[in-house]
Amino acid sequence: MFKDMFEPLMDDFTDEDVEFLPLISVEEDDESVKTSYDDIIPILPLKNTVLFPGVVIPITVGRDKSIKLIKDAHHKDKIIGVTAQKDANVEDPTADDLNTVGTIAKIIKMLKMPDGTTTAIIQGKKRITINDIITSEPYFKADITVLEENEVKKDREFKALIGSMKDTAAQIIQLAPNIPSEAKIVLKNIESPSFLINFIASNLNIDVIKKQGILEINLLKDRARQVLKYMNEELQMLQLKDQIQSKVRTDIEKQQRDFFLHQQMKTIQEELGGDAIDQEVRDLEERAAKMKWGDHIKEVFDKELNKLQRMNPAAAEYSVVYNYLELLLDLPWNKFTKDNFDLKRAKKVLDDDHYGLDKIKDRILEYLAVLKLKGDMKSPILCFVGPPGVGKTSLGKSVARALKRKYVRMSLGGLHDESEVRGHRKTYIGAMPGRIIQSLKKVKASNPVFILDEIDKVGTDFRGDPSSALLEVLDPEQNSTFYDNYLELEYDLSKVMFIATANSLSDIQPALRDRMEVIFINGYSAEEKIQIAKRHLLSKQRGAHGLTVKDIRLTEKVIHHIIENYTRESGVRELDRQIASVMRYIAKMVAMEEEYNHSVKTTDIVKILGPGKFDKDIYQEENPPGVAVGLAWTSVGGEILFIESSLSKGKGNLTLTGNLGDVMKESASTALSFLKSKSGDYNIDPDLFKNWNIHIHVPEGAIPKDGPSAGITMLTALTSLFTQRKVKPYLAMTGEITLRGKVLPVGGIKEKILAAKRAGMKEIILCKTNKKDVDEINADFLKGLSFRYVDRMHEVLDLALEKAPAPDSIELN
Repeated sequence: MFKDMFEPLMDDFTDEDVEFLPLISVEEDDESVKTSYDDIIPILPLKNTVLFPGVVIPITVGRDKSIKLIKDAHHKDKIIGVTAQKDANVEDPTADDLNTVGTIAKIIKMLKMPDGTTTAIIQGKKRITINDIITSEPYFKADITVLEENEVKKDREFKALIGSMKDTAAQIIQLAPNIPSEAKIVLKNIESPSFLINFIASNLNIDVIKKQGILEINLLKDRARQVLKYMNEELQMLQLKDQIQSKVRTDIEKQQRDFFLHQQMKTIQEELGGDAIDQEVRDLEERAAKMKWGDHIKEVFDKELNKLQRMNPAAAEYSVVYNYLELLLDLPWNKFTKDNFDLKRAKKVLDDDHYGLDKIKDRILEYLAVLKLKGDMKSPILCFVGPPGVGKTSLGKSVARALKRKYVRMSLGGLHDESEVRGHRKTYIGAMPGRIIQSLKKVKASNPVFILDEIDKVGTDFRGDPSSALLEVLDPEQNSTFYDNYLELEYDLSKVMFIATANSLSDIQPALRDRMEVIFINGYSAEEKIQIAKRHLLSKQRGAHGLTVKDIRLTEKVIHHIIENYTRESGVRELDRQIASVMRYIAKMVAMEEEYNHSVKTTDIVKILGPGKFDKDIYQEENPPGVAVGLAWTSVGGEILFIESSLSKGKGNLTLTGNLGDVMKESASTALSFLKSKSGDYNIDPDLFKNWNIHIHVPEGAIPKDGPSAGITMLTALTSLFTQRKVKPYLAMTGEITLRGKVLPVGGIKEKILAAKRAGMKEIILCKTNKKDVDEINADFLKGLSFRYVDRMHEVLDLALEKAPAPDSIELN
């Protein structure tokens, strides 16, 4: 605003040249201003400006018509009409190119400039309306009507508008850098409201169209409102510019201050014996010179190091780049531990650490043999699957010891975030590499034995799917170029021996399961547990409790008693805890110097551990008709399962209870349908199925149960119920049935057999196909058990049911 307020009058002319009062209002000088004008006057088109009444402006005249008009008017009464062109680009305007509202002006002075142009100083007098253009040659002449200014008297709103305009103008003058402060005094001394409005409107920093719109407003109050609106817009723009400049100025001052302080600190550090920052960079360079990495990694390191050297150490990104460079230096690029290929020693280490597990040990030794012969075989991805406590994780540690490799364990239980595997991008605050890269950095070797513990318990949520991220890690064809988001470089994992552990295969993603060689670790028999306790658990717990061999002795009989009466598990964790309880009791006796029996007997165990927690007599007692014993597999090993059935008066409805899954319910329906179709073969009255309700229950209802392996047990129980023939004692069975009466094989045979033996069963019925699973079990563990292999359901019933029916039978109404 007010961009040319004083320059045209004060800069270009001397006091002798000025023959007028440049800021005078027409209303204030009545003697020198005409009160009436001719109806026809010459019209001068203006290109880029609008003349307001009372305002003095210089105009440069270049067109021939305009020069002639100025000269003729200057020699006469010096009165002309001025109006703005609608389009400033038109060089030879016609009548249609002119706005109809303009201003009467008086030529105050005409000057011939050195460049040959003519400059005229004109002052606006009154607003006019052009009624008609009379002629356009030699210049425009028009019939006009003078627009008189309406007077606003004693209007408080108008007075407030004028006051607001003066205040706003004062703020604009203060913020605008190109307006002299003297302009405030000029505005304060203007007393005529109309001249103040016209003067401010003339100097507003707006385009010609908006100025023309202000000139065309007839009511003075409305004109004042419009001018104030444009003034407020300009004030807001100036305030915003001032805020931006102030912020930039503050930032520059802070940077200069920081630079000055850092220069001072650098000088002080040099005086004290060197710059710590420079020393850090030199250390990084020295370490990098010793690294044996590829050209691409070196190129990335050098690029990041150059970036670090150009950074201000106080910048937030400095520590990010520095930490990244340290990671590159800490990672074991192409660093490998030397494998020990002494297979006899490896076998001894595995045997010393674990009893049994011959199949797994053979697989590990086979891998070592191939690696010894070939030298560069890609590491296999093994997955140990079995119940808790059978030694899956500790076996991985033994493999590392046998190979003399570094050992890493990463627990995946409850892992939800994909970034735990792949890392975060460096752009995030607190970003870190993934746990795989971190583990390799920790062990300082690129070929450790890497245990992925509890891989079946990986979670999935909105943060990502870690099991999908593991697909690349566990694929020998892909993991040679493993990409970590933080590292942003490919890292070779092909020499890492990954060993995953899981309790159940069903919970592992199929694509992930397909990438691993699955090795099942079955539960231990009582004989195996006794050997594990003698070889490992006793010595471990004695050492943990500060006891010696002389302080306590546990015989095989006592250990077997603990296993039979205080544990029900496939592994040995609970056995380990019970032995620890015995050791604590003995440690207390030794510490208090009390008398005790150094050779612990079974009677002492009851005193130490309390009454037995498990009683296998309940599985051995004679059951009534309608009850059969089945075998089930769970993630913690095999279990004994009672199938109970009963009849009640009704309409033949089938009720199933015991927290059964859909597959188990379908097995019950299949068994009942088969029995109905074969009722004649077993002398069962068909009306019995219509008039009696059947209820099948599986005890321990709080535990969910599912699977098809209870099919033959349910059919045996139902047949026993309807024929009133008891199931033979000490008999257990497992197998799936079909409507055709075939018996199908099931899984988890070893765990089920061990559960049957723990419960005191003597005879087990299995599908013929499952014979191969029994043959894999050590014959020593099967002593006292006899197996009956069947193919059809009628074979099961012939073997399971007693020959003679019970004396009391069901009578129909």
